[in-house]
Amino acid sequence: MDIASLAGIILGAVMFVFGVFSNGGFEALKNMVDSASIIITVGGSISGVLAAHKLPDFINGLKGITLTFKEKAEDPAETIKKIIDLSNVARKEGLLALEEAANDIEDDFMKKGVMLVVDGTDPELVRGIMETSLSCMEERHKKVIAFWEKWAELGPAWGMIGTLVGLVIMLQHMTDPSSLGPSMATALITTFYGSLLANWICGPVGNKLKSKNAAEIQAKEIMIEGLLSIQAGENPRVIEEKLKSFMSPKDRPTATEEGAGGEA
Repeated sequence: MDIASLAGIILGAVMFVFGVFSNGGFEALKNMVDSASIIITVGGSISGVLAAHKLPDFINGLKGITLTFKEKAEDPAETIKKIIDLSNVARKEGLLALEEAANDIEDDFMKKGVMLVVDGTDPELVRGIMETSLSCMEERHKKVIAFWEKWAELGPAWGMIGTLVGLVIMLQHMTDPSSLGPSMATALITTFYGSLLANWICGPVGNKLKSKNAAEIQAKEIMIEGLLSIQAGENPRVIEEKLKSFMSPKDRPTATEEGAGGEA
């Protein structure tokens, strides 16, 4: 599980409750809940998102929140180590020996690439097939990210719509001056809900999905370059140095240590 995502959401809730409670106790917390405002803000914004997407994309977008909490590690150093191990096998036993090694590979993308290499597919065709798969994967991810970005955009807008509705109702019942304060508070709370929805849930989820997408793309690009280098018969050390360029300088020593263990 991605602890950072879970901790961020929980911490945000705790800070909100503490801030409200410290200024007005349980009564203040009670005043922050208004069912009609929640229906207008959440229901209105989600209906807008539904209208902006096809139904399958909408459903996949909702499911995307589960990806936020999954710790699917795309460790570049580990990916490089696997490539170097495959390179050593190919160097000692030939490319055909990679077919047996592919049975131990869990990543379907890498396994497909290895099998293309074993089958003697032209390198340019291998690159084309794998880059097409990568491009299609990225497009699927972008649709899910766009779902959450759209919801983050519509949340505050529908919150403002709810506030305007509340103000209209308040102005129609101005005969009792004592009710103006509570009515104004109720009207404004929808704006609060919209901002909360965008900045506490939708925005962070969208950003986390972007981060995970970037990490997965980087891992797949490392696989493509590594497998093509193996097919070209390059030295494992040369392949390692080439693939390390995908990593930030501070992370490269780790890759060197792990990669060195793969060479005999």
